[in-house]
Amino acid sequence: MVRTRIKICGIGRVEDALAAARAGADAIGLVFQKSAARYVAPERAQEILAALPPFVTPVGLFVDAPVSEVRVSAHSLGLRHVQLHGHEDAEYVRDLREFVILKAVRVARETFASEMNGWKQQIHRGGLSHFRGIVLETATSAAGGTGLVNDWQFIQECQSQGLFASLPPLIAAGGLTPVNVAEVVRSIQPWAVDVSSGVEVTKGIKSVEKIEAFVGEVRRGIDSNIGD
Repeated sequence: MVRTRIKICGIGRVEDALAAARAGADAIGLVFQKSAARYVAPERAQEILAALPPFVTPVGLFVDAPVSEVRVSAHSLGLRHVQLHGHEDAEYVRDLREFVILKAVRVARETFASEMNGWKQQIHRGGLSHFRGIVLETATSAAGGTGLVNDWQFIQECQSQGLFASLPPLIAAGGLTPVNVAEVVRSIQPWAVDVSSGVEVTKGIKSVEKIEAFVGEVRRGIDSNIGD
């Protein structure tokens, strides 16, 4: 059984980044969409990155930003991982080939299969070896962090039908909390889970206790799969 990785997203404070690292998170997410409630300015991002201990991967999150803006922002902060949460297409991803790219896709029943098949075609075309993960987000107009629970039953159905074959690893997101994440890990067996609002006290302020509980529940979900 492969260990499920953990990303704590929407980090805006040094103390929250350190809490995530101490709890055992594999990655943190920094939101660079200026209109977002969890937006982090470059100066604050630099402070967070300077305090981050080794072996915790920082990921920059962008939403329909110009490629040049993503490139300048990520390079200036020394980021290697970029997560895209808008309507970015395959050509956009190809243009950012110097980064490891994670792409969020909203799980809308009426369009999801065609979108996944479209990405399969683009991967077959080539030039996307740096596209390393698909973030399964709740089907809303917002770019993540809503706290709305994803359609896990539908995602399981898609898995059983082989829809995710030949695609990058799955990253489960959308309404995850310490209460439900173990079941999602057990049923979906994603490569990673991505949480923001589910470990917060208020929007943008993380809870040490919730982060620790979340990490513990992810591990419990893994352990239950090993025992099956």
